[in-house]
Amino acid sequence: MLKNLLDKNNNTAILLAGILAIIVGVGVARFAFTSLLPYMLEDFLSLTYAGVLASFNFAGYLAGAVFSIFIKDINTKVKYFRIGMILSIFMSLVLATTTNETLWLVSRIIAGFGSAMVLIVGASIVMVKLNFENKTKAMGIHFSGIGFSIVISELISQYVLKNGTWSDAWLALSLFAFIVSFYSLYILSFDNVIKKEAVKHTLSKSIFSTYVILLILAYFTEGVGFVVQGTFLPDIINSLEGLEGYGNLGWLIVGIAGIPSSILWMRLAHNYGSVNVIIIAMALQIVGILIPTLSTNIYLNLLSGALYGSTFIGLVALFLNLGGQLAGKNPVVLMGAMTAAYGIGQVGAPLYSVALIEHFGNYNSTLYVTAFIVFVGILFLLYAKRVEKVK
Repeated sequence: MLKNLLDKNNNTAILLAGILAIIVGVGVARFAFTSLLPYMLEDFLSLTYAGVLASFNFAGYLAGAVFSIFIKDINTKVKYFRIGMILSIFMSLVLATTTNETLWLVSRIIAGFGSAMVLIVGASIVMVKLNFENKTKAMGIHFSGIGFSIVISELISQYVLKNGTWSDAWLALSLFAFIVSFYSLYILSFDNVIKKEAVKHTLSKSIFSTYVILLILAYFTEGVGFVVQGTFLPDIINSLEGLEGYGNLGWLIVGIAGIPSSILWMRLAHNYGSVNVIIIAMALQIVGILIPTLSTNIYLNLLSGALYGSTFIGLVALFLNLGGQLAGKNPVVLMGAMTAAYGIGQVGAPLYSVALIEHFGNYNSTLYVTAFIVFVGILFLLYAKRVEKVK
């Protein structure tokens, strides 16, 4: 068993390495910020500055997503994946060792770029390396790493916070990421024989049909739908009357619900079609977004977290996998373009969020606007289905 896990061409080893990479590049470099936000708000961050930091992080992610579109050679992909892993670790370490606001802004941008390299380029490496005829279900397992990344970063944070500070938690997370990164960097690479056979694929503009553009626009709205709860969910729950202190439990449930979600959604997509399943997932996400505006019931608000976790992770997997299938031999092209649109939604959402929160004094207006934008995404997808049917 151990020998198999050290085999670069073993499917189990490839999937494990991919999941661990996501824990580093997405869990530590991105979601730990959400987990630790209530504690950082208590003695360091203002809500506005937290929103700006989130926006800067997503701007770095957007830059990475656009950059990834032009990485065609598999050897170059491996190089930038490695760079992404290193940046994710060291930029998280910055948050543990300083409270300099400028350094935090810079580190969030660079960490965002690193996350994009790990998630987008890393996923394309996993897709190339896996030895399956139909890789849809396997990629569902790979993207379950996003759920694991939330759960593991949250558990590490909460364990450290029992006796330490949020900066201690950042330090522990950075150390954990450093240790597990060695395995991912080793497995997600190619030996000399495969290197010689690496093929460069040219970038084709013909894949950007009306249907694909509508999918990209829908993914933009999902980028907005992801951000508000993805940045503020623990604080949203803590801000509700009688629910103070339950925010991090809600966030843990997000991760737990997210772990099987991409596998289940991918299976449903295999049976009923990706676009149909994406529409259902986005509709459920709207319900989850609106729950905190309608009730202060603890169980309903924990359900909100579960709906969020079980949809946003599945939607990332569904959209990126669909992009990979539509793009053919160069999956990173369309996956990158779609994630760029998602990234634009991510950059704008924290900024309008903090503006509305400060104006109205609660999260309700932000959640209403976000739910409406996701609904527009469903309309784009319904139109995309009509366009495809006419074809």
